[in-house]
Amino acid sequence: MPKGAKMDKGLTIMAFDYGTRRIGVAVGNTLTKAGQPLKMIAEPSEDVRFRAIQTLIKEWQPNSLVVGLPCHPDGTEHEMSAKARRFGNQLNGRFQLPVEWVDERYTSAVLEGEPDMRDNLDAESAALILEQYFLEKNWIS
Repeated sequence: MPKGAKMDKGLTIMAFDYGTRRIGVAVGNTLTKAGQPLKMIAEPSEDVRFRAIQTLIKEWQPNSLVVGLPCHPDGTEHEMSAKARRFGNQLNGRFQLPVEWVDERYTSAVLEGEPDMRDNLDAESAALILEQYFLEKNWIS
């Protein structure tokens, strides 16, 4: 093993594609740098949504969380950006895990053209958000 190298199991990261009606959830780690779609949460009550998220966090025990930040094509934020930030802040407050945001401008657009993605579009979008996060952070295995 090279000097300075360490055994690294990687960090588990959970990602969210936030929407007012549905929240897509994905998980991945810094070793594989791949996002795995988990589920779409479409509960009408915010409390029920957060209980579903709590169940996933207990199951997967992520080290940190990532939330997709919707922006206009020119990169400026809009109404949903503020809602996604609020959601991320609520995640941090409820679960005491660090939260980072990733530009998600094109994730749903990339997937909407694929007919087999419609049923799980939000979770697939969360997986793309997570993979974008890994690219932006340039995680080194």
